[in-house]
Amino acid sequence: MGVDGLIDGWEAAWSSRDPLAFASVCATGIQYEDPLCARPLNGLDALAVHARRLWGAFPDARLERTGDRLSGGAFVAAPCKLLGTHREPLDGLPATNRFIVVHCVFYCELQHELLRRVRAFFDVYDAAVQLGVLPGRGTLGEKALLMLRGFGLRGGRG
Repeated sequence: MGVDGLIDGWEAAWSSRDPLAFASVCATGIQYEDPLCARPLNGLDALAVHARRLWGAFPDARLERTGDRLSGGAFVAAPCKLLGTHREPLDGLPATNRFIVVHCVFYCELQHELLRRVRAFFDVYDAAVQLGVLPGRGTLGEKALLMLRGFGLRGGRG
């Protein structure tokens, strides 16, 4: 299949709304984590539950390739973007009906030409801004939020 075919299959599985699609590209004992996971997920069943949460809230969710995959030995880094419209509640957050684009990188470890470990990196704050949950960076709203959190305002040296 090759690295590109494997990662294409991974992206297609996330876009398919079919939890069984992961079985063709993932080892049975896959370990997956991303910023929204409280702990690493182990196995195809746990990955399927996580994917169903995404598909439930973003029924049109899809992953698209954004650049070259970097590979060496048993490791691959694959840049892509997640696109979708928040149509249903997610963990207590009501549907915003906003379309978001979240750039991410999957760092993958391969085993026998399948994905053994996958870690996703993406900017959760930016996704929350796009959903209208948090204020944009550099705005007065962000400064107020930082003050409430106890960070204060950053001023010049005096």
